[in-house]
Order: sequence, then C-alpha cells, then structure tokens
Amino acid sequence: MRYVRGVNATTADATTADPGRIVLLTTSHRVAPGLLSWPAWQALRTADHVLCADGAHPQLPYLREAGIRVDEAAPTAEELVDACVGGRTAVVVATGEGDPALTDGLSRLAGSGRVRMPELELLPASYDLPGARLLDLVQVMDRIRLECPWSSQRTHEGLAKYAIEEAYELVEAIEDGDRDELREELGDVLLQVVFHARIAEEDPDAPFSVDDVAGTIVAKLIHRHPHVFGDETAATPEDVREHWLRTKAAEKQRSSVTEGVPLGQPGLALAAKLASRVRQAGLQVPLPSGEGIGYELLAMASRAEAEGTDPEAALRAAARAYRDAIREVEGSGG
Repeated sequence: MRYVRGVNATTADATTADPGRIVLLTTSHRVAPGLLSWPAWQALRTADHVLCADGAHPQLPYLREAGIRVDEAAPTAEELVDACVGGRTAVVVATGEGDPALTDGLSRLAGSGRVRMPELELLPASYDLPGARLLDLVQVMDRIRLECPWSSQRTHEGLAKYAIEEAYELVEAIEDGDRDELREELGDVLLQVVFHARIAEEDPDAPFSVDDVAGTIVAKLIHRHPHVFGDETAATPEDVREHWLRTKAAEKQRSSVTEGVPLGQPGLALAAKLASRVRQAGLQVPLPSGEGIGYELLAMASRAEAEGTDPEAALRAAARAYRDAIREVEGSGG
C-alpha cells in the first residue's frame, strides 16, 4: 500500500476502480513565472494532488499565492498511479530537467500490460514566444563572461577582428548556399553582438546592455519605416529607399555625404559606397585622374555602382570561379 498526500489504494482497488488521470505540467523558464495558460490553471485548480519535486521551482510561490496546495514530493511511477485510483487527478509540475525518472517509470508501467494506467496527459502551461531562445544566449554569455578565464578578459578592441572574420564567414556561407553553415555563421555573428553588449555593461562611465542595443535598433527601425508603423505609404522598393534616406538624413544632420562611410572596408566596396553617396546626393564630382590600377579600379567600381552592380560581390564571384579553375587544373595534374 502506497500513499501520496494521505490517499492510498490496494491492489484490489486498482483492478476495479477508475484509474484516474495524471497531468504532466510543463512550463518555460523563458516566460515570467505565474503566466500560465487557462487550461493549466483549470487543471491545477481541479486536481486532487499537485506535486513538484523541486522545492525551488519558480512557479511554486505563484501557485501557492493563487491558493493551490503543492506538495514538494517526488513519487515513483507506481506511487503516482496508486494515488490516482478512484478517479483522482494528479498534476505534476515538471522540473527543468523534465522528471525523466518519473516519465520513464510511467512508460515502463504502461508497456508492461500488468497495470491499469491512468489517463496520461502532457500539458504545456506556458509557451516560448518567437525569439525566446535569445534569452538563453544572454544568460549563457553572462555566465561565460563571469567564469571563463579567456572570455572574462576580452575587450571591445580585442574582439574587433573576430567580428570582421565572422562577417566574412557569413558572406561565404551565403555564397556557398549551405543552409546549415548559414545558420551556424549567423549564430557566430549574433554572438559577437551579445559579447560586445555584455562587455559594455561593465563600462564605468557609459554602460549599456543588450536590451539597450535591441531597444535602439527597434526604435530606429520603427522611425525609418513610417510606411509600416506610421501614416506614410510606399508602393515600391524605391519609395521605401526614399523614406529611409530622407529619415536617415534628418537623423544624422551630416555636413558631408562621406560621413559614416567606414574607410576600413575593402577597397572596391569603399569606392562603390562613395560613388553611391555622391549619386544619391545629386552631386557632380568627377573621378580623380591618375596613373595606375587604383584609379582604373575606382572608375570601374563607380561604373558598376551606377549600373546597380555590387563590384565587391562581382569580384568575389569571379575570384571563386578562378579558384575552381585552379582546383580543376590541380586535379588534372596539369
């Protein structure tokens, strides 16, 4: 004879009585405790037993505040089945690990064919919203920053080269068309953002967090998309670009169209960006004349930009074709 919260059942009872119901209630740690679905609250309020093996489970204070008695217990599968005999319902608030010992035990009992099993139900009480796993990334990064001897010593300056490397690897994954590689490289780029934001929290004079970073870009996107979040309209991509440039110009109040153009970017991309700024501003600026391949490349980059071609991407595509040709010759032994 076994007991759970004062209820017991004999073997004879178990063969004739209603076997009852077991509900495994799962919650997401990425959702604030206490924010549960209506079916979850109904199951909790109508249950004969509510059990949780983890006395520190974040949901417990909120359940008790709502008047629900929760027993801190970790019954075996047999004990839980016995507790439901007679048509009773037991709700198990799953721990973060998911109570594998209990679920495995219930599976073995059900598969044995020797036990009249209660109705088994898995009831998600809270769901992750899109983007919820980003919270995991922030938590993992926080712990790494605190506990990892290498990561705890990194600075913005020391990490800068990795941001460039990861950006190039992302471009390569896009060019290769490898979806698995693309997903991984996007994660590596995202890591750089979260890592820098975590370092920024420690600045003694002007600290900011990843939430500040996200808040800044959200505000910027909303402001620069009045055709989505405001009263303006945009029927074509060109209209959208006009909105974007006009809003950006009003924000920046630049004294030169060259402001904000990073000089450290690859040469062809730099030349195309400058040519784009000149064209968009309606300026008439002749290309500088000079001898050498540099001036020739500048003229070609300017022409490509005017024709709607990214010269950097075009050269990369040609270089990849050249690489393939090299490998073909190497493979043929020629």
